[in-house]
Amino acid sequence: MELTEDDVLEILKLFEQSKFDFLQLQQGERKITVSKGGYVPSGAVTAVAAATGPVAAPASTAVAAPSHLPSRPAPAAVEPGLVPVTAPMVGKFYAAPSPSDPPYVEQGTKVAAGATVGLIEVMKVFTSIKTETAGTIEQILVKNGEFVEFGQTLFLIRP
Repeated sequence: MELTEDDVLEILKLFEQSKFDFLQLQQGERKITVSKGGYVPSGAVTAVAAATGPVAAPASTAVAAPSHLPSRPAPAAVEPGLVPVTAPMVGKFYAAPSPSDPPYVEQGTKVAAGATVGLIEVMKVFTSIKTETAGTIEQILVKNGEFVEFGQTLFLIRP
């Protein structure tokens, strides 16, 4: 059985509603790790799982997407002077408020600090992605509708 993106989102929804703080699901090569509270490096997840077995253990809000979903490329060297805008959570990225609306920003768009540049949807809840720095959108590194990970660089801004 292959996990779909909808399956992953349903797992996240059920986990959020549960009393558990930590979940690790492995199916063959695919592995999903979810925890509430903060980022847990994969080595620490293995250590927690080894120490506690399949029982829930306190941890963080980190999700490792199943291996069949497109994986995030290794962080490339950011050109000096560019400021990354990163994903505040795991979910589906949307470039516009609705399919019929134009995108919030395009390459070359000037933005103010605190400007909304996109949305991330998890379980039908939308969260705005805001800039911390004023400047010009130099690069857009994700596509509309793409599944993104916590901390993934979405945009590069030239202040």
